[in-house]
Amino acid sequence: VSTMGAGGAGNSSTFGSSLLTAAGGVGAAINAGGGGAGGAATVSSPAIGNGFSGGKGGVCGSTSASVLMPGGMGGSNILGGGGSGAATGAGNAGTTNTGAGGGGGSHGAYGSTQLLSGSGGGAGAYIDALITSPSTTYSYAVGAASTAGTAGTNGSAAGGGAAGFIEVTEYYY
Repeated sequence: VSTMGAGGAGNSSTFGSSLLTAAGGVGAAINAGGGGAGGAATVSSPAIGNGFSGGKGGVCGSTSASVLMPGGMGGSNILGGGGSGAATGAGNAGTTNTGAGGGGGSHGAYGSTQLLSGSGGGAGAYIDALITSPSTTYSYAVGAASTAGTAGTNGSAAGGGAAGFIEVTEYYY
């Protein structure tokens, strides 16, 4: 049996320590049970706004030694960018600075063993928030890209998830 390697988990982007938290997506599991879950969003007072969880990674797998199945698509969020699964070789990384998940790698060559392609990783969360009484300074951290998944047995590595992104706009009236 061909086996998949585990995908790397994404990292959270934060603004104001715990004021706004966009969690990174989860790497795909080591079995054909499903794609990685999307990260959750947290908007804490005094900020107001909307938080959207990242999309789940696509599932892929074949129980045949003669069917070529590409890896699953990486999850996307409102910024898009999920990495595509590969028909042969390693999965593609999520698009830079979107927080999107990486695509799953393909299984190895045809043969007498059961072939299991990798599932896609989940995307990081997205937040659109307003702070009506801002502090003069805020700490922040941009979630680093996740590491690519491991190749497993007779297969290819998954693509890494993309780094997060923070945009701050100041309005005067």
